[in-house]
Amino acid sequence: MHRFINRRFVAIIAFAAAFALTGASGADAQLERVIDPDWTLPRTADGQPDLQGLWGNKTITPMERPAALEGRAFLTDEEMAQRNTQRALDEAARDAAPAQRYEAGGNVGGYGSYWLDAGDTVLSTGQTSLIVDPPDGRAPVRQWALDNKAYNLAHNGDHYRNMSVWDRCLSRGVPGSMLPAGYNNAYRILQTPDHVVIQHEMIHDARIIPFRDKPFVDDNIRQWMGDARAHWEGDTLVVETRNFHNRGWIASSGAGARLKGIAVSKALHVVERFRRVSENTIVWTVTIEDPNVYTRPWTIQMPLTAEPGYEIFEYACHEGNYAVPNALSGQRVLDARAAAATENQ
Repeated sequence: MHRFINRRFVAIIAFAAAFALTGASGADAQLERVIDPDWTLPRTADGQPDLQGLWGNKTITPMERPAALEGRAFLTDEEMAQRNTQRALDEAARDAAPAQRYEAGGNVGGYGSYWLDAGDTVLSTGQTSLIVDPPDGRAPVRQWALDNKAYNLAHNGDHYRNMSVWDRCLSRGVPGSMLPAGYNNAYRILQTPDHVVIQHEMIHDARIIPFRDKPFVDDNIRQWMGDARAHWEGDTLVVETRNFHNRGWIASSGAGARLKGIAVSKALHVVERFRRVSENTIVWTVTIEDPNVYTRPWTIQMPLTAEPGYEIFEYACHEGNYAVPNALSGQRVLDARAAAATENQ
């Protein structure tokens, strides 16, 4: 018994020490819930930690800490069980209710949980928010960025540039492509001696990331997903991404809550860390720095869970997508009706 406790203690201390050198976060204190001290890290043929496989991150844990949990970074085991049970009850009730399924103007695509795959449980770490730094679990967003988001929402039908980059089937960006959504929360990781590839199920982006002996592209070249380079810090894969343009969003899913629609600037700098801590868990930590949009850097941390039986199908979003022109033309009809009503007054 004492030997088991000591192994667990040593594993947690070693993991925390590694993060202390590479950007520690408050959630590290609860990693004993996911670390397996008796597990041996597998390695690829060239000796790298083996992160390959299919991983998922669906969860009901919110992006930012709710006001009701102010000052509390973690849930108890009992609270975790209560929230998971309540989620199941809520979804069953929604599936059983008519919920305007066939009424004009009703929700034609997401009225039942069987259309979605957003997850039924809180994170296995028990953290109360995906954001672990700042300590209050909230992103330090500058007011202009919140105002810009509100403007786009109010003028969503005025121009395609005001619409979500996800709705436009362009890209969820980085780190947005790694954040939970209502469905398609799977990621395939592949490794070679000189590259790591992360395939995102949503919008079928694939990041082909060379190791950092290859220089970053010229600063004048800007991209939706930025330009990324990888390196190893011990057994942790570190991916640094920069060279973004300023047309993306930091989060595009409803799971991003207040962050959905927050713009990125050309100063965005993202550092991700992937460390495998058990057969079924990679701890993913990302630090976002964009002084034009945030008052300080901030960090998200969450476990990615192995899903070896999951199947990724083609996400054919843009092909034959009439949603954007239909939405804009529909708004023109509403504008014309409003103008006619004003003239008749």
